Amino acid sequence: MSKTIDTSNAIATTPDMNGAKRTPRKAALASFLGSTLEYYDFFIYGTAAALIFPKLFFPEGDPAVATAGAFATFGVAYVARPLGGLVMGHFGDRIGRKNVLLFTLLLMGLVSLGIGLLPTYEQIGFWATALLVVARLLQGFSAGAESAGASSLTIEHSPEGRRGFFTSFVMTGYASGMVLSTLVFIPVSALPEEQMMSWGWRIPFLLSVFVLALAFWVRTKLDETPVFEEEVAEAGEVKALPAGDVLRYQWADVLRVLLMSIFSVMQTLFTVFGLSYAVDFGGFERTQILTVNATAIGLSMLVMPFAGHLSDRVGRKPLMLTAMIGSTVMLYLYFLALGTGNIWLVFGASFMFMTVLYSGFNGVWTSFFGELFAAPVRYTGMAMGNQLGLVVAGFGPLIGGLILGDGVNGWIPVAVFGTVCALIAAAAALSARETAHTKIEDLGEPFLKATGKL
Repeated sequence: MSKTIDTSNAIATTPDMNGAKRTPRKAALASFLGSTLEYYDFFIYGTAAALIFPKLFFPEGDPAVATAGAFATFGVAYVARPLGGLVMGHFGDRIGRKNVLLFTLLLMGLVSLGIGLLPTYEQIGFWATALLVVARLLQGFSAGAESAGASSLTIEHSPEGRRGFFTSFVMTGYASGMVLSTLVFIPVSALPEEQMMSWGWRIPFLLSVFVLALAFWVRTKLDETPVFEEEVAEAGEVKALPAGDVLRYQWADVLRVLLMSIFSVMQTLFTVFGLSYAVDFGGFERTQILTVNATAIGLSMLVMPFAGHLSDRVGRKPLMLTAMIGSTVMLYLYFLALGTGNIWLVFGASFMFMTVLYSGFNGVWTSFFGELFAAPVRYTGMAMGNQLGLVVAGFGPLIGGLILGDGVNGWIPVAVFGTVCALIAAAAALSARETAHTKIEDLGEPFLKATGKL
């Protein structure tokens, strides 16, 4: 016998047919805090790689070589992300989303704390560089499982017609982490050079323990998703090898997610390469660009939920394609603004680039990528495709540094590189199924048809 459920209660706690509870608000909060920690840690590392690590973890000599080395340690985490996504996605589809996300959260937080305690090259030589690389690999392993797990968890807790809105909070945490990291780094970067290089740079890494404690506490209070519990109840067991199943039945969707994820190179070109370029070639102060970046990305916290909500109405693909095309144009205008030396023009370009246009991608991909896959392979499929594509984004700053030309127009090859990545991503988005209005039990059509569930 059916009953009518009040819509306000449906948003907070929605009963499923088998009595399980959906808690979209709690899931969104848990995903938001987890992403805040992940991206706080990633952004403080990216900022340190652009401004500090070349002098602390590499031998003295050519500054350009040291900067390239620091960018390489930033990118190496993205090599570990696919492995983290594959391994932890496997367990997420087998034992549930919640426990895996608790593990990845602890790993990310503890490794960041460890980076804040590392000795420098002056103290222990190349061992300092090696330890930094190991820590960065562990960060990448953790991050590779975080976004796909948080997205799967929130999708499966969300009511029909609201998946885009609630799942957008996964990447709202990205903006929150960026703002927090920048707010911490601004006073650190304003310290006298000697103090910043001796102890000041450690403070942002050590402070991550507070975000870790809060996010871990919230996640311990979250229930496993009803979709996963229903899948286990119906099948009597979980898939023994989700990776094998997703590659057998949904390899094309893994490839689509991989290619669409390459678009994230726009983010690393802006936050890491752009920061270094603005200081070294644009003549801006570190605090100026950090403030502009924090403001532009911080304001996107308001835009991303709106983008997710809009995608629930008009579909995921229109938002994704608009973001990809618009951000490509704005990348050129952003570098042109850096060349003027006018901080207000830089802010205007940053606002349009990161706050408005890129939010159309960031607020939607978390739901869109996960919705392409069926529940038994959702975590694994999304993690595999997304993290393999993010390898290009991770090495975006290094690639940008290598192809950067001479003179005032030396940035053009970097912008062309971003354009190529965006066009590849847009083609993949055009080929994907629209998922916004599909019921959750019907998502992952190729898998469901192949296994006789549709």
